[in-house]
Amino acid sequence: MTAVAGGLAATTHWETRLFSGPVAIREGRERQPGRGPLAPTYAGIDDQLADARSRLSRVSARAAYQEVLYGRAVLVDIRPAAQRAAEGEVAPHLHPLVVERNVLEWRFDPRHESRLSVAGFATRVLVLCQEGYTSSLAADALLRLGVHRATDVVGGFRAWREAGLPSTGVPAPEAAQR
Repeated sequence: MTAVAGGLAATTHWETRLFSGPVAIREGRERQPGRGPLAPTYAGIDDQLADARSRLSRVSARAAYQEVLYGRAVLVDIRPAAQRAAEGEVAPHLHPLVVERNVLEWRFDPRHESRLSVAGFATRVLVLCQEGYTSSLAADALLRLGVHRATDVVGGFRAWREAGLPSTGVPAPEAAQR
């Protein structure tokens, strides 16, 4: 879309056209449900979290451990480095993937050039955060990208550690009290 202003040609960037309602309507394009102004809005973060979780079949820390132990799933820790350093990490013999939240979708979208080798539409992805809130939103984002077997761990790493599951870095709560 090019307009002439004062004798100089100005081009409207495609992103501007994508999100500007009047242009989209004038060009005769129909809006797709769930995009632009038709995307869902929420009555707060609790509502958004409930919506995300309505699409997930969440697993307990023990169930996640079993799936990972027997090679049925990939455990993805999305916590920032500072949080992992302060709280501990899943034991390395379980081969957890550390993919911070800000790049998760790019690493697990099977169509994207920045994907990990394990990325696939049928990959069982168990997302782990510290307490099981951010991971729900992240797992839902993967579902929406078509990673149909993505979910998260109820209670996050805190539940993992409290269950006495293999971890490193910070002692389990029982061991710290001795």
